[in-house]
Amino acid sequence: MDRRVLVVFTVIFLLKNVHTCKKSVTTVSGSHAPKEVCSGKIIFQDNFDDLDLKKWNHEQTLGGGGNWEFQWYTNSRNNSYVENGTLHIRPTLVADEYGKDFLYNGTIDLGKECTNSAWFGCLRVGTKTQILNPIKSARIRTAYSFSFKYGKVEVRAKNPAGDWLWPAIWLLPTDWKYGGWPTSGEIDMMESRGNRQLLSNSGHKIGVQTVGYTLNWGPNPDYNQFYKTHFDSFLDVGYDQEFHKYQLEWTPDYIKFSIDDNEVNAVIPSSGGFWQLGALNSTGLKNPWINGTKMAPYDQEFHFSD
Repeated sequence: MDRRVLVVFTVIFLLKNVHTCKKSVTTVSGSHAPKEVCSGKIIFQDNFDDLDLKKWNHEQTLGGGGNWEFQWYTNSRNNSYVENGTLHIRPTLVADEYGKDFLYNGTIDLGKECTNSAWFGCLRVGTKTQILNPIKSARIRTAYSFSFKYGKVEVRAKNPAGDWLWPAIWLLPTDWKYGGWPTSGEIDMMESRGNRQLLSNSGHKIGVQTVGYTLNWGPNPDYNQFYKTHFDSFLDVGYDQEFHKYQLEWTPDYIKFSIDDNEVNAVIPSSGGFWQLGALNSTGLKNPWINGTKMAPYDQEFHFSD
């Protein structure tokens, strides 16, 4: 998938002064985080004049994201590269590089380069009934270089077209303060599908014409409440035709999703927080966010992943 990504993080604060630094509620960390965070100032930006591997860390795993997806994430310039100020994330066929038989009898051992061993992520052996991951692709993140809590994010991207492609722009918790997924939360600024012809059971176009925006949260995976904080936008010609601005506004009071400066929807929890929003008292489970703010689990630093 090819897409141009312009990432601009700014901060939220009511008082702004161009001559002095007004302290922001935004917090930052990482090797590329600014030493001082001033209200209204850009704190992270990449126009992709080059691919800064100190800023962007590559996932290298066969794990399939916990969904048994069939891509092999690499740190290869065949799959992620910059050209003319554009970041390209490009899938390639493993059979084109190693031959078709490799999928059935080959071995992939990522060794020390492996970044996630879950779901057989570091070592796999192909068989006739369980072939090796047939696609190479890329996923980059700022887990070590830049994390933040609260601010504005803008990503300019052109989504790919192609059957079963799944472009996504995520924010993931850096320290997983409240526990594993989805207890510590996940912010999906954009998710889509590359299919040009894909319909839901009710006949709606859900391929390149639809973009989703989601918060994933819950006390455990079985009680993920994402469906209460999921929103869609629709464009009949598809989001693969032009670049669009995907925007997020994240404050101590709400999270708002927008596209091309038009608000899609916002999540505004009450004083009872996300536990109350999910009506989770009836589950008999313990509230993992009891000691957090009303925005918990979204009151900790997250990093960029796409």
